[in-house]
Amino acid sequence: MGILDKLTLGGSPLSRNNGAQPTNIAVPANSTLHNQYSINGTPNQVGKPAPSTLDLDGQIPSWNYRDNAPEGKSF
Repeated sequence: MGILDKLTLGGSPLSRNNGAQPTNIAVPANSTLHNQYSINGTPNQVGKPAPSTLDLDGQIPSWNYRDNAPEGKSF
């Protein structure tokens, strides 16, 4: 018996959903915290991690995989 079967059949005090699909958390469409903070830091959140430096604003990096794929691979 696998772990999913054990959770689904018997449950666990350590599992919130006992192997079931969790419900999605609805984020309001006008939430600037979720929409902008991780990219540009607006609104400022004291004591929170700095915004991501990975956002490229839609630009394709010069080191992208498609231009550097192994021989025989094309995308």
